[in-house]
Amino acid sequence: MKKKSLNKVFALALASAMTLSLAACGNGSGSNEGSGSSAGNESSQSTAEDSSASSEESQQDSESSESSQEEQPSGERQTITFSVIDVNAGSNNVGEYAEQILNQIKDYANVNVELTWVANDALADKNALYLTNPGTMPHIITWGGTVTANVVEAAKQGAFVDLNEYVWDSAKYPNLSGMSKEVAANLTVDGKLIAIPRTRVVGRNGLSYRTDWFEKLKDEYNLTEPNTPEAVKEMLKAFTYGDPDGNGVDDTIGMEMTKHTGPFDIIQTWFGCGNGWAEVDGQLVPVWMQPEYMEAVDYIKSLYDEGLMPADWHTRPTDGWSDGCKKGENGVFIDVLDSGKRIWKYFEDEATFTPSVVNPEEAAHMTLHGAVNGHTLATAGYAGYFTLSATTLDTPEKIEAALTLLDKLNDPEMLVLTQYGLEGVNYDIVDGLLVDTDNTEEGKALAQNYLGLNQMIPFLPTTEETTARVERQIDKYDQAQNEAYEAALPYAVMNPAMPYLVNSPTYASEGASLDEAATAARTQYICGAIDKAAFEAELQRIRDNGYDTVIAEVNEQYKANQ
Repeated sequence: MKKKSLNKVFALALASAMTLSLAACGNGSGSNEGSGSSAGNESSQSTAEDSSASSEESQQDSESSESSQEEQPSGERQTITFSVIDVNAGSNNVGEYAEQILNQIKDYANVNVELTWVANDALADKNALYLTNPGTMPHIITWGGTVTANVVEAAKQGAFVDLNEYVWDSAKYPNLSGMSKEVAANLTVDGKLIAIPRTRVVGRNGLSYRTDWFEKLKDEYNLTEPNTPEAVKEMLKAFTYGDPDGNGVDDTIGMEMTKHTGPFDIIQTWFGCGNGWAEVDGQLVPVWMQPEYMEAVDYIKSLYDEGLMPADWHTRPTDGWSDGCKKGENGVFIDVLDSGKRIWKYFEDEATFTPSVVNPEEAAHMTLHGAVNGHTLATAGYAGYFTLSATTLDTPEKIEAALTLLDKLNDPEMLVLTQYGLEGVNYDIVDGLLVDTDNTEEGKALAQNYLGLNQMIPFLPTTEETTARVERQIDKYDQAQNEAYEAALPYAVMNPAMPYLVNSPTYASEGASLDEAATAARTQYICGAIDKAAFEAELQRIRDNGYDTVIAEVNEQYKANQ
């Protein structure tokens, strides 16, 4: 396809992406999955920044990309441009040692690297702008979440390198070649592998709760470990209507909740619902067609009706999520287990010390609890991905240089450098183990020298393997987190339709808006804005307006793959 024609296609993709972005903002039910993961590869919390991309910024990116893409003399290093997520409000790889650290990465991979940092909140819009000018796209682009319609459309038009021709070469790419075939299938469009996943722990989701509140109230309210939905509800009642903080004031609500509805997806699995989709009688269907779905939503509605979550949850922003638990307003947090760990660390931090209601001389504590009723929601196995531009990586040498960089970032030396910095500056080695020294004010300032560089790492072959490659001193927080991950993994419910949704034409064009409509209807029903009959009628309307076609397209692929 000629470049002018390709630009036209990408312009249409941009318009589509902007429309979907506005639609997603309409009902406040978007995903809030973080980019961090297990011990050793957590990123900082995302920060909100101006999501607009000015024409001046775009022009600067284009000029930088064009200058770096000039042909280089034979034998010299290739220069690779890399668009990286900024989750640190601009404080990435800055400081006295920043250039030294980046140069060590370049020398190790034998690749010159030019980084462009893109604010997490502006990522989708910025990447959509990149697609409108394929001739100046960065060589490597970081994307959040899972594959969206505009990415699928761009892939169909040849925007990205087909990585199947390269990454399975274990001699050249020992780390990339070990990626899960199941995850690779989720990043495959028309048989072409279009991206490298940013892998994450599969058994990451679960329930965390205030241990000291539980201990204080368990005898009075006959509480048991939250292994069933009923036990969870009894805990929420005690945390709401008891006096868990002992101040004699009715000022607590059991469950923390914001407009991010991911916790409801986790709760649904407790009742046997799938992860987005499920297999029913040999056919893949969305979970809201499962018989267990309405039972699960009725349970969630009962939590709302009985005041066990904030009445205004559907309007609460996500940027303050976990503040309720930190401030002692809530005692249960349902999402990724590492968020529970961070709340626990907050309780024990010297500046924010929160005394236990059982023993005020000790800090409050969070218990990380994965599966309930033998189920929890699995992650996709990745949180975002890296694409390689087929237009700017226009020689095999450039493609191999980009892949070499992504591969070598998973080696132990690079895992240490990008996540822990420099020995003697950011960490020490004690008895052969890495000991992080960034927990002081001076240490936190020095951490900015390497901060953000971990966002370049695919963590392949797996998150668990790359974490184990760094021999470091594990603190009690990470130990508890890793044990919770391991315990949750056997019960994590995967989405069986994900590789087929990517290649469903109707889902690519209409799936996001249809999914948003189903989520919005669930919210309205839970909050009492519509009754059950209206809820069921809305789900039928969604089927009639395109979802039945999606189901047919998904199952055609599913049956062909049996």
